[in-house]
Amino acid sequence: MRDDGTILVGKSLLKGGGTKPEALTLRLANRHGLVAGATGTGKTVTLQVMAEGFSNAGVPVFAADIKGDLSGLAAAGESKPHFVKRAEELGMSYEPDRFPVVFWDLFGDQGHPIRATVIEMGPLVLARLLELNDTQEGVLNIAFRVADDNQWPVLDLKDLRALLLYVSENLKAISGQYGNVSAASVGAIQRQLLMLENQGADQFFGEPALDLNDFMKTDRDGRGIVNILAADKLMQRPRLYAAFLLWMLSELFEQLPEVGDLDRPKLVFFFDEAHLLFDDAPKALLDAVEQVVRLIRSKGVGVYFVTQNPLDVPESVLGQLGNRVQHALRAFTPRDQRAVKAAAETFRQNPAFDVSQAITELAVGEALVSFLEAKGTPSFVERALIAPPQGRVGPITPAERAALMANSPVRGKYDAAVDNESAYEILAKRKGLDAAPAEAAQQSEGGLTGMLGGLLGGVFGSKPAGKGRRPPQSLAEQVIGNAARSMARKVGTEVGNAILRNVLGGLTKR
Repeated sequence: MRDDGTILVGKSLLKGGGTKPEALTLRLANRHGLVAGATGTGKTVTLQVMAEGFSNAGVPVFAADIKGDLSGLAAAGESKPHFVKRAEELGMSYEPDRFPVVFWDLFGDQGHPIRATVIEMGPLVLARLLELNDTQEGVLNIAFRVADDNQWPVLDLKDLRALLLYVSENLKAISGQYGNVSAASVGAIQRQLLMLENQGADQFFGEPALDLNDFMKTDRDGRGIVNILAADKLMQRPRLYAAFLLWMLSELFEQLPEVGDLDRPKLVFFFDEAHLLFDDAPKALLDAVEQVVRLIRSKGVGVYFVTQNPLDVPESVLGQLGNRVQHALRAFTPRDQRAVKAAAETFRQNPAFDVSQAITELAVGEALVSFLEAKGTPSFVERALIAPPQGRVGPITPAERAALMANSPVRGKYDAAVDNESAYEILAKRKGLDAAPAEAAQQSEGGLTGMLGGLLGGVFGSKPAGKGRRPPQSLAEQVIGNAARSMARKVGTEVGNAILRNVLGGLTKR
């Protein structure tokens, strides 16, 4: 961070031979942003430069690392000739540095596992991720209400499956208490849930759940922790990726207080390969993302999308992104040409050059830059050289990652999964009791049927419990004994059903 409260991203070259700093104002960094450009044009390096700047300013960062390159932030860079030359072109000296990094991984392979409970996700977000219609969403809400009224914690997917099975087996009683529930709707939810589970959601849902405060820490020197999510596997599971991102933003929005515009953000997110969040997403999901992006600014959180094509981001979300860095785009196809035109039109035009033409001519490490100025208005777009990063460009080795994991500030907190008693275990015990063989209850000395059988059997001369074998019965005694046992079973079943109805009615009316 520079002394004037900005982050230097690059410098534009003036016609007279001088340079003009292109800097992101920290006070306006919570107005979100976009880093776009074709593959190989320098998006990841720009993301790294910005992340380093935020960390130096004491702002914690979260970044999804698609290719593993961002892990290099944890190691000092090298004084490579082209970095030194670029720094000289910008009138600065190149100083390698390393940054405080914590590694995360939803699958627990390359970082600390990230987990969330189903109840934290909630029925609204879950319904949008499962692409449920209004009727199915209503049924899911009823299922969550049943669990809440009965104090059944729904923590992981097996809890949710057990809850849906309970609902399907008790449709009449639940429909009478909470509203109509159909077996078809429950089945549709179960099928959609299976699709999410097949992408690895069973590893994401569970305990210990992530404490988002662990994302918002600084090191001893006051530099913001850079939280790097290993997303190479995750990007192959777009629905799970969307589930995680939407949950995280929603949780932050709910937990953080309103703070308005601070001198610097509390936290900044970089979402690489943003099209994975938006491709084929239902309108309800897009509406949720748009709402969160629009409102989370007042919580002091900045969100930056990184993607190849600006058209990957819906217009409703694109309009919320005030700070922009546009790397080169290629205009080979009609869609590419539309993307170039759309990208050019979103900038505040600079009469000094043709923006559309410049987008197709940018070299690697060059970009069109427009950041929000002091009054919140976008600056004129400038063609700038991006500053070289101080950390290593490229991934760290597995041995370096293991060493950093061993000294992580959250080591041991999330690494082992915990399976506390929850809805699955509670319903399994309950079902086990309900499914006990009737004959076992008859033979129990304290059982209702056994008691009636003993009384009636005694009247008609049946064998007392616990005694030895009695002499063979006559035909008349066998008929009378069978009748007595049949009557006992009938009376016991009717009385038992009456008690069960009263108990179930009491549970659903709580």
